[in-house]
Amino acid sequence: MENSKNSSLSKLIPVMLCFFAMGFVDLVGIASNYVKADLGLSDSQANIFPSLVFFWFLIFSVPTGMLMSRIGQKKTVLLSLLVTFASLLLPVFGDSYMLMLISFSLLGIGNALMQTSLNPLLSNIVRGDRLASSLTFGQFVKAIASFLAPYIAMWGATQAIPTFDLGWRILFPIYMIVAVIAILLLNVTQIKEEKEEGKPSTFGQCLALLGKPFILLSFIGIMCHVGIDVGTNTTAPKILMERLGMDLDDAAFATSLYFIFRTAGCFLGSFILRKMSPKSFFGISVVMMLIAMAGLFIFHDKTMIYVCIALIGFGNSNVFSVVFSQALLYLPGKKNEVSGLMIMGLFGGTVFPLAMGVASDAMGQSGAVAVMTVGVLYLLFYTFRIKK
Repeated sequence: MENSKNSSLSKLIPVMLCFFAMGFVDLVGIASNYVKADLGLSDSQANIFPSLVFFWFLIFSVPTGMLMSRIGQKKTVLLSLLVTFASLLLPVFGDSYMLMLISFSLLGIGNALMQTSLNPLLSNIVRGDRLASSLTFGQFVKAIASFLAPYIAMWGATQAIPTFDLGWRILFPIYMIVAVIAILLLNVTQIKEEKEEGKPSTFGQCLALLGKPFILLSFIGIMCHVGIDVGTNTTAPKILMERLGMDLDDAAFATSLYFIFRTAGCFLGSFILRKMSPKSFFGISVVMMLIAMAGLFIFHDKTMIYVCIALIGFGNSNVFSVVFSQALLYLPGKKNEVSGLMIMGLFGGTVFPLAMGVASDAMGQSGAVAVMTVGVLYLLFYTFRIKK
């Protein structure tokens, strides 16, 4: 029994390091701001960088699920790490617009490959009810990399750490070294993968799984989760600016607050989900977000707006893990295809902000909150479809 636990732990460490590498994609936010300043870009030119990430999820997620069926999950994760390594190597040579465009494209492709393959790889080590809590802990580890990226770039820009004349770009070789360690550790780790039922699915057969009601419900659930995530990050500072007249530098704390509570939620959720059923915890999380959305319509007090943002951060922190694990457990013989479809749902990160932009132009930031509330109401409906 003890040997079995030690064996699982020795397999979990390299996989969790891969989750850390998964968080590298979030450096695109801070990096695009520095590239904009370095090259004197317009907002529309600089905004191409973050949008590239979600674009590649749409293109590569389902094909990656098919690739996994042929070469296996571990080899697909290793391929994703190699693509990520290449994306982090390029900025060492400069930050011209075209070079950074290629770098961020590779970062997005590598992350689409990794998000699709790493979650089902973890399901070979951790099974059943413990899968949701383990996926949540993986999201917590990923969040650490996301959280550190702005600080490493800032330290580099202010020469607080040795940068070898790279300035803020020292972020890339630091994360590149971690990617190399993750490749080496995962490569020597033996993980027995469950065999898929029947022949590998074609692209059409993968998409056909959306014809199964629960898979379609889960796919839309992922879209709503990401839409609320990206939406809160962009809208929270605007609400403070609109209602309290704060400037952007002060209002930007709202985004950090959301991220702090989302990270804390991932960490605590990994323990709570070991004691509480996914359905119950998911329901509590969604009700927290619903109360917060109602508050954002009503309140004009800074403290209360901060409380609402914190509630959304904590409530939204475990939605992905529960929805993803429920979809995998619903069709255990089609893990690769289901994973590809669920990760394709991250494309919701482009759909929601577009709708929120139109709504906020028409009726202020309350319009953007209304769009996010639709997503929360859908997740409330989804709660009743989760098996206990």
